[in-house]
Amino acid sequence: MLVTAISGCAKFDAALGQQWAVVNFTPNTSVATLLTVRAACSHVPNVSPEALPKSRNPADMIYSVRYRTDNATDADLARLQQCLQRFPAVAGIDFEDSGDAG
Repeated sequence: MLVTAISGCAKFDAALGQQWAVVNFTPNTSVATLLTVRAACSHVPNVSPEALPKSRNPADMIYSVRYRTDNATDADLARLQQCLQRFPAVAGIDFEDSGDAG
């Protein structure tokens, strides 16, 4: 029982340290544009793009891309922001962490 509780706590602690940059795009941005932006800004240290969500309905539009930023410094986040600002389809960036959920 104690081992289960300890491993559960470790998973909980790991979840608490998760951070993201959620990049929002203007409506009707093509998936090709999202992929271009995602690839163009994936070189930033300590920032890694997450896979795009798989849609069951081809009519569903994707309006955001998430980057994991768990180990990113303020300088890394600034580099990401500078990269993203080059693209007119980017509507904004939200920096979130696991404490934002709920």
